Amino acid sequence: MKEARVDTIRNVALIGSTGAGKTSLVDVLLYTAGVIPSIGSIVSGNTISDFEPEEVHRKVSISSTVAHFSSRETILNVVDTPGAASFLGEAKVALRAVDGAVIVIGASTGVRSELDSLMAVLDELELPCLLFINELDKERTDWTATLHECQEVLKRTLLPVAIPLGAERQLEGVIDVARGVSLRSTKESPKLHQGTVTADLEATTTDARKRLVEGVAEIDDRLLEKYLAEGDLPTPEVFEGLKLGTLANKCIPVICGSAIQNVGVAALLDAIVMYLPSPHEHRARHPLNGRNLGGEPVTRQSDETDPFSAFVFKTIIDPFVGRLSYVRVLSGTLEADASFYNTSRQVKEKGGHLFSILGKKYLPVKRAMAGDIVAIGKLKDTQTGDTICDEHHPIQYPRLQLTRPVMSFALEPKSKTDIEKVSLGLHKLVEEDPTLEFVRNQETKEMILSGMGQLHVDVTFEKLRRKYGADVIVHTPKVPYKETIRNMAQAQGKYKKQTGGHGQFGDCWLQLDPLPRGTGFEFVNHVVGGAIPRNFIPAVEKGVMEALHEGMLAGFPVVDIRVTVYDGSYHTVDSSEMSFKIAASMGFRKALESAHPVLLEPIMTVEVSVPDEVVGGVIGDMNSRRGRIVGVIAKGTSETIKAQAPLSEMLKYSLSLNAITGGRGTYTMEFSHYEEVPRDQAARVIEEQKSMKQAVAH
Repeated sequence: MKEARVDTIRNVALIGSTGAGKTSLVDVLLYTAGVIPSIGSIVSGNTISDFEPEEVHRKVSISSTVAHFSSRETILNVVDTPGAASFLGEAKVALRAVDGAVIVIGASTGVRSELDSLMAVLDELELPCLLFINELDKERTDWTATLHECQEVLKRTLLPVAIPLGAERQLEGVIDVARGVSLRSTKESPKLHQGTVTADLEATTTDARKRLVEGVAEIDDRLLEKYLAEGDLPTPEVFEGLKLGTLANKCIPVICGSAIQNVGVAALLDAIVMYLPSPHEHRARHPLNGRNLGGEPVTRQSDETDPFSAFVFKTIIDPFVGRLSYVRVLSGTLEADASFYNTSRQVKEKGGHLFSILGKKYLPVKRAMAGDIVAIGKLKDTQTGDTICDEHHPIQYPRLQLTRPVMSFALEPKSKTDIEKVSLGLHKLVEEDPTLEFVRNQETKEMILSGMGQLHVDVTFEKLRRKYGADVIVHTPKVPYKETIRNMAQAQGKYKKQTGGHGQFGDCWLQLDPLPRGTGFEFVNHVVGGAIPRNFIPAVEKGVMEALHEGMLAGFPVVDIRVTVYDGSYHTVDSSEMSFKIAASMGFRKALESAHPVLLEPIMTVEVSVPDEVVGGVIGDMNSRRGRIVGVIAKGTSETIKAQAPLSEMLKYSLSLNAITGGRGTYTMEFSHYEEVPRDQAARVIEEQKSMKQAVAH
């Protein structure tokens, strides 16, 4: 394949909800361009994009994939992104690697809430886009109704450039509105048949063209003047106006059809080339702004002559293929096996081979230039989200802030011999997917895997088993409760033990005071007159700190407390650090009993985005979880509910939310603060802890 100039490249992401038909659309685009001899299918599990065993089995896209191909004189990198809420992080990172997007809406399912968060990223990155209304061959689909729904949600001017020819099972093709011709194609043949519009559709076509021309005229003053003077615009100027409006995000050209029937796909391919920008066109409007190592602003041009810089948007670690980093070259040129600098981690990297990407196939290339999307082999330190560049001209681009995981599971290896496999495998899976988190909770001593939803976590465990041969037992994580006190209390801790030879003697008086929530622990020495020698005070503090690990109520750590040692006594021979450490622990526990200890629970800040019609049900459910509604914000046809709720009530929230919203709700959750547990709830938690300890003892 000949090397591409920047202005002949189109880097495009397909975005939309699960089931909209993005993966099938990739196959048909490749088929239409003559790259593959036949169209794969989701049912058969032989599509170009969905090749991971977990994707084939579940018939849903899990990760972003790239299809690099040529169509006429244009080089395309089409990125197929997942649509499930659990995997939207992949889609959001992929949008940083492209210059435009195709929003794919299934006419049978309509617009779903997942699109809201993707549109927010499109707006943030100011990416031009097209709209492809798919599945018009299915029963009970309505082109006009779907278009109206899209207009309500997308909040941009939608300009149909292709309208359906036929409906449902009689869908034969599309009508090119600007040129007034019919375009027919079939899934049996990629050949496009162009014809005249039949007499019964002339009025519909004329009306559609008039609306298109009026919309285009409003984009540009010059075109508006010409339209007002002549009452029409020549077709070339309609195309020109559409591109101007698309690049400026003033309009979205709309194409329609059916991917699996190969209807309207050729028109979409033409629209991608005609209306979406090349890297150079996009960056002329939105420069590549970053910072050098000193934090000063730096700009790059999307040009082969500028210093090399690139953004890593995906990492693959395969036991057989090895490590591959998918990068979008933003400026300059990168040769295979060349060295470069990672400004995100401030390390030098020795690059490996370069590959163009077509699904799971990798074709070696000698170099990559501004605008290219390629895979680099065997990078040691580079991870998803990093900036790599010319060492002598450093630049770091802003990182995309991803939503934190919302669902957590505790896990343990089925076999003790698998502990290392589990830890190593999960760390590698987290490198591949930055929306996963894997930590060891220091408070509960559990290994915790957190993801964006049940599907996300289930798929991760399947990958762990398949790629790294590790099975795990999964259960709900323990809630990190804590204990604190309400009242001030004092007590003496006295440890005296006489044995043959030296004995043990330590004596200290402690005062416990409650501190404001979130303060932690404070130790104060108020001993005067040498009642306790100064060299034994650290032992007193150490004894208290060890006792803090296990409270009196249910054995949870004690927090938000000040411990003051203010008196005591010692023995010149028998006193030691150990004896004062034990005495301090005894005094702390004795004082704790009379300080009115209470249980604390973690409170989470929760944001739930749901369709308008289910807001009442979601609020009711949140209230039943002891949640406090902070506010409700309307966003188009959806609403965002802001609340605070106990973590213990939110561990399985995603299952409930899916049931209430029919899978159309999403939520984010992060730790806010600790609060006292209500008395009845505290009694239940304390009883459960006692039962667990008794079970372990037996």
